[in-house]
Amino acid sequence: MRHDTPYTIEKLVAAFSYLTMGMAGFIWLIIGLFTKAGLRPFLQYHIFQSIFISLAFAVLSILIGWVSNLLSIIPFINKVVAQITFLLNMPLIFDYSLLQTVIYVFLIYLAITSLMGKYSYIPWVSDIIDQNISR
Repeated sequence: MRHDTPYTIEKLVAAFSYLTMGMAGFIWLIIGLFTKAGLRPFLQYHIFQSIFISLAFAVLSILIGWVSNLLSIIPFINKVVAQITFLLNMPLIFDYSLLQTVIYVFLIYLAITSLMGKYSYIPWVSDIIDQNISR
């Protein structure tokens, strides 16, 4: 169980790390490396989780693109793939697609929980991050 209360700057860096898809956290890691400052577990957890999520999102996007391109070659399946792609990417809410809206709501949830000083839990991802951070 974690009992340390995070500082305000740690909460802000953790939230910005989620909102910038890991870039703010990555920059904070580089600054910490040059100043030889260690990261506290709260910040380490959220930075690594945000970087892991952004890398997983990039890999998943590439894989889905490849699968969609492969399926678009098959005569009858290409129409279904085109419809699904259109429905997921058409502008829906404030010119954001359904997929973008779900991703942004998820990232805002993670940012808000980190601003509250809590450890957000994402199945499988949080378990991996929790096992690998130093306490």
